[in-house]
Amino acid sequence: MKIRQIRNATIVLNYGDITFLIDPFLAAKGAYPPFPNTLYQVSNPTVDLPVPVEEIIQADAVIVTHLHPDHFDAAAIQAIPKDTVMIAQSDIDAEAIRKEGFHNVQAFNQITRIGDVCLSRTSGKHGKGEIGERMGEVSGVVFTHPEEKTLYLAGDTIWCDDVAEAIHLHHPEVILVNGGSAQFLQGDPITMNKEDIYRTYREAPESTIIVSHMESLNHCLLTRQELTGFIQEKGLTANILVPADGETIVR
Repeated sequence: MKIRQIRNATIVLNYGDITFLIDPFLAAKGAYPPFPNTLYQVSNPTVDLPVPVEEIIQADAVIVTHLHPDHFDAAAIQAIPKDTVMIAQSDIDAEAIRKEGFHNVQAFNQITRIGDVCLSRTSGKHGKGEIGERMGEVSGVVFTHPEEKTLYLAGDTIWCDDVAEAIHLHHPEVILVNGGSAQFLQGDPITMNKEDIYRTYREAPESTIIVSHMESLNHCLLTRQELTGFIQEKGLTANILVPADGETIVR
């Protein structure tokens, strides 16, 4: 597999001869206002795309793990061809994507395979308590193929029983998590912080952990530098990888 970190949670995944575009967030730097009730009030996204949009959208299928605007934005809606295979987490999300003009949209309960790639939906918790409830339903995806390592893309979730269950059920050799420790002024983080990432490693010590969703939104407080320092202190630089935007990891 080839995992290319684009920006935020946007990933181009080449897996089993299929190219997946995951959670396309394609606006130019500063196109959107900052998320409210957050520490740093700067416009989003906070960095440019590392490659042209025209290159990013060359995919066989697009997976939208949930409909928050940093995972499927107006720029993506405009740029992605309307006949592209779109995969949503639920019938409700699929219908919302159809209303944007896409006419080849399916939910995970309708599709479990593309080519020889099998797809399994997983659950998560996008925060704790009231904040987590307000953030709504989120999903991850497990990819399997006879000639590929099993990949678990956890999506926008903190460490929780759902993540542990997915690891124990699917035994992934590669786990892609959304870090960044996104947070509002009140409440706990809504994506993984460094302790959550370390807990993921401890639950799956034979897996390679890849950290996405870093340094692109005004409410993401965990930097690559801080996370890399933490990983170095734990002696886990070979186990937990933090790709730069535009970087490709092959496994």
